[in-house]
Amino acid sequence: MWTIPNVLSFARLLGVPLFLWLVLVGADWWALGVLVFAGLSDWLDGRLARALNQTSRLGMVLDPAADRLYILVTLIGLTVREVIPLWLVVLLVGREVAIAPIMPLLRRLGYGGTLPVHFVGKAATLCLLYAFPLLLLGDHDGTAATAAKIVGWCFAIWGTGLYWWAAALYWRQARQLMQAGPIADAPGAEPTGAERAGAERTGGGGEEAAGERPD
Repeated sequence: MWTIPNVLSFARLLGVPLFLWLVLVGADWWALGVLVFAGLSDWLDGRLARALNQTSRLGMVLDPAADRLYILVTLIGLTVREVIPLWLVVLLVGREVAIAPIMPLLRRLGYGGTLPVHFVGKAATLCLLYAFPLLLLGDHDGTAATAAKIVGWCFAIWGTGLYWWAAALYWRQARQLMQAGPIADAPGAEPTGAERAGAERTGGGGEEAAGERPD
């Protein structure tokens, strides 16, 4: 549990309420510092997990959860500050609603309710994590603020498009798993064709050794 990547993910989660408070009180530079830390730790924990062979199920849950929470609280803070329009909030929240049914469907099939994070999804998150601090800077006056606002909107548009593309990829993955059927040890799972054939050959009286669940 207490691997280096997981510790970074926990630290990123602890920064979520702090970041929201800093945005709402107008402490923009401190808020940007927290967001920069979130972006760097998001990149670093994935690299360390692979380099140190510390990939874990907990990390697979914490990492996207922290990313989504940062995006959510940033949307709340920037919407309250009137930095971003409501239509962008609707698009990004709508994407989360669109993929929400995937987890219960996978749990029902016995796959644990999680899917591997796509590169497209990580790219979308990074684009949005770049976009939001730039849009926050763009809420000020001056040439630098104007440039930050333009670049921030570029990242926001790219990130939103990639975010929905990742949602389509997750649904394609989920559809493939649903077509494959439930895994053998899922609660309430119907026996597969191979299992039924094996039961017929043995007369239904014996049990075979259970294989490992796919991760």
